[in-house]
Amino acid sequence: MPSPEDALQVSRTAYEEHARTCRQCHFDMAPCAVSKHLLRAYNNARRAQVGSNTAVH
Repeated sequence: MPSPEDALQVSRTAYEEHARTCRQCHFDMAPCAVSKHLLRAYNNARRAQVGSNTAVH
């Protein structure tokens, strides 16, 4: 299982790459369904990272 930091980096990279290469997202300046999904995955990974940093061990 990837660490929260790894998951955050992977999801961020996937979102940024998609936003650069997707015609609708990049050229039309309107997020497509895939972009919205990738952004949601990134936000979830970010929340998981914050949650793991504040968890009591």
